[in-house]
Amino acid sequence: MKLGSTLKKIRKQQHLSQKEVSEGICAQSMLSAVENDQYVPNAALLIKLCKRLSISLDRFSLADNFDISSAAKFNQTVETLCNQHEYLKLKTFLLDPSTANQVETAAQTQAYYYYLGVAQFQTDQNLDAAQANFRLSISSAEEKGRLSTLTRLGLISLAVIKAKYRQQVSTDKLVKQSLDAIETANYEENLNILFYLSALIAYEFQKNTLALSRVNQAIDFITQHNSHYMLANCYRLIAQIAADAGDRERQLEATQRQKFLTELFHEHVNNQF
Repeated sequence: MKLGSTLKKIRKQQHLSQKEVSEGICAQSMLSAVENDQYVPNAALLIKLCKRLSISLDRFSLADNFDISSAAKFNQTVETLCNQHEYLKLKTFLLDPSTANQVETAAQTQAYYYYLGVAQFQTDQNLDAAQANFRLSISSAEEKGRLSTLTRLGLISLAVIKAKYRQQVSTDKLVKQSLDAIETANYEENLNILFYLSALIAYEFQKNTLALSRVNQAIDFITQHNSHYMLANCYRLIAQIAADAGDRERQLEATQRQKFLTELFHEHVNNQF
């Protein structure tokens, strides 16, 4: 169910009129547009509507950084905090009402919820809030037919959470959705992340043969596009798979490549397996 349809269903369950819900928040006509999925509310408006309806965000089912605002300073803050892996500061910044008020368009709303989900994934022990915000990010997408890079990232991020909850059927479905028709997508370096995370997910389920196949697919995809982004992480994962298999020679070779790439490109490498 889409975002607006969900709000409409909950409002009707509470026997409230559009006028009662929208009063003091927005025009009734705007709420009508939201409920009919003709307008995607920005973060500030959605939060206000959720509070009015006494619902939490988890009720909704569903390389380059993305702009969350038309104001350059807000986007720069997000980019800086992400690049520095300051996720607690990022979460605090995004949850500040003054930040949410700067989010205006559907594309910015989608990016806002994606980054909030990332920040919560990295800082919260309970991943329900991160899961809810990734879903909100996905449901805020405007594209018709072809998936955007940001939507794909939301899907694969949700798959990572499902994997941690050991929900393999849901995980596999989300991985498949994130990679669907990717060969026809306009290439962006952030697409490299999809292949790496799909391999990491297979490793999480102890499917090392599948993980190795996917990570090699990731390396092929990255190098075919003359990119280096995520290569160091790919070789780190190969080294881990080799270590688990007791293949000392392959582990050493992959580790050497990973260290070389890390030193050359200063890529942050995941060592938590």
